[in-house]
Amino acid sequence: MHATTIFAIRHKGQCAMSGDGQVTLGNAVVMKHKAKKVRTLFNGQVLAGFAGSVADAFTLFEKFEGKLEAYDGNLARASVELAKEWRSDKVLRKLEAMLIVMNKENMFLVSGTGEVIEPDDGILAIGSGGNFALSAGRSLARHSDLSAKEIAQTALEIAGEICVFTNDQITLEVLE
Repeated sequence: MHATTIFAIRHKGQCAMSGDGQVTLGNAVVMKHKAKKVRTLFNGQVLAGFAGSVADAFTLFEKFEGKLEAYDGNLARASVELAKEWRSDKVLRKLEAMLIVMNKENMFLVSGTGEVIEPDDGILAIGSGGNFALSAGRSLARHSDLSAKEIAQTALEIAGEICVFTNDQITLEVLE
């Protein structure tokens, strides 16, 4: 997925997710600088961030929030059920996006091809700058005393310095 970076971390008892604000039209034009791609859901208990088409992401946020409500906030079940519906539904299957969802206990990458992936190390990143943010975040988590919030902020800043589809207008949400 191009045109964004989302980073999530569970570290030292804290959960944080950050995302940049850039919306690009194709590969040449920046249409918006301050889009909010990271949100709190389910009464502030869940963080979700998307990479991909904005309209598709809004659809997925609504679907995922519905799954959270239906399964009483069970993040794993809501994620699996969203992935199943996303993969099998003729309309949803065409959506081009990925989600990272997390609460205090779990974190998952959810995709339209049916993947629900939980990271081994409590760190995930998606989007065009995802690998840059992931590398920076892992290094910061291993070799610094920074909090999850500080790592999420710094990882996005580093990705923004490298990836042309990632800007410095960062949305940062924390679960404590």
